Amino acid sequence: MADVAEMAGVSSQTVSRVANNRSNVDEATRERVLAAMRMLGYRPNTAARALATGKFRMLGVISFGLNAYGNARTLEAIVTAAQDADYSVNVVSVRAQTESAVRDAFDRLTMQAVDGIILIEAQILDTPALRLPSGLPVVVVDGEESRRHPGVDTNQAEGARLATTHLLDLGHRTVWHVCGPQDSYAARRRAESWHRTLKAAGAPVPPLLYGDWSAASGYAAGLELAANPEVSAVFAGNDQMALGVVRALHEAGRSVPGEVSVVGFDDLAESAWFLPSLTTIHQDFEEVGRQCVALLFDQFRTGHATVHGATPVAPTLIVRDSTSAPPVP
Repeated sequence: MADVAEMAGVSSQTVSRVANNRSNVDEATRERVLAAMRMLGYRPNTAARALATGKFRMLGVISFGLNAYGNARTLEAIVTAAQDADYSVNVVSVRAQTESAVRDAFDRLTMQAVDGIILIEAQILDTPALRLPSGLPVVVVDGEESRRHPGVDTNQAEGARLATTHLLDLGHRTVWHVCGPQDSYAARRRAESWHRTLKAAGAPVPPLLYGDWSAASGYAAGLELAANPEVSAVFAGNDQMALGVVRALHEAGRSVPGEVSVVGFDDLAESAWFLPSLTTIHQDFEEVGRQCVALLFDQFRTGHATVHGATPVAPTLIVRDSTSAPPVP
């Protein structure tokens, strides 16, 4: 630090303020100090900084199935929001759907010195009421609605309502649903809302078909739907399953949306390029990430959770070419 201060012609205190990204340094001086740091290969001692401030500037994330689209986009959004606040992120992936596995991941992150933890609890655990150790700020994404920790979640029920209502408003007698896996909170909430929306509209409630979020499982469900001449509208639990449904309908000679309308959920970047382009529910993962990090920082400032329950993030219906009015008999 003394070498940087000498090269930049400033005090060691000014170098410290720049290293800690303080705002009370003018831009010309900041650039001069940063240039000296680069030339000398200076890196702040994060361990010393943590001892001085009591903060590691590191957030932990525990997630199930990082290859799942929603989990991956949520993680990406959290990392972006953390980096914008000059924090790093340490990620632990959990495979077993048990409270024990989550607690082990929590302990591992705690030993690696994090300031707070975000749990992306997309899957239903073996224990209805997850208990995490106290003493560290926690935010839960897409978890059990009765969770005692602050949480953030796309309003899954509203998204399913928008999808189902859109199809009913087009004139379809009812809407069939290809649901995600039964061990998923998101899938359960979407299916429950689909069911409520049909009941409220006085529409028949068809039997659920289950998939596993993959296009292959959507294709298998689509073959079953294609064989039923009464099917004219399908709400798929995510865009990948919707892609499989559309493929199965096409192979069975049933046009989309001429004979069957299809709505997805997530709004993949590729959904606009499906043939036909997919009507879907857009999830604002960027806002989910910002809210997660903001809730952790709120706990850092106050020393306790000032928000309880889940903070909902509103979804949006994106209407494209895969939906239309039902065919005239």
